[in-house]
Amino acid sequence: MDFFDKLGKKASETYKVTAEKTTKIAKETKLKLEINNYKSNMEDIYKIVGKKIYQKYSAQEEMQLEDIQEELNKLDEISGKIDIANKEIMSLKDKIKCSNCNYEMNEEYDYCPKCGTKMK
Repeated sequence: MDFFDKLGKKASETYKVTAEKTTKIAKETKLKLEINNYKSNMEDIYKIVGKKIYQKYSAQEEMQLEDIQEELNKLDEISGKIDIANKEIMSLKDKIKCSNCNYEMNEEYDYCPKCGTKMK
C-alpha cells in the first residue's frame, strides 16, 4: 500500500505543478492579447493625430499642442497600461528587466549580468 500512497502523492504534486504552469501561461497569453489591443488602439490614435496635423498644414494654419492634447493624453494612458501588463508578464516568469540596459534576468540577481547595474 505504501507504493500506491507514494504514487498518489507524486501524481498530486505533478498535477499541482502542471496546473500552476498552465495558469501562468494562460495569464501571460491574456496579457499579451491585451498589449496587442492597446497597440492597435495607439495606431488608431496616431492616425487621428496625423490627420489633424495634416489638416492644419493644408489649411496653412499653425499647429498648437492643444489641438492634439486629448489624443496625447490617451496615448500616455495606454502606454502606462502596456507597461503594467509587461511588468505582470515579467512577474509571471519570475523575471525582471535591468533599468539601465533592459536585459531580462531572474528576480534574485543583485546585479545585471550584462551591464553590471545594481538591482533594487
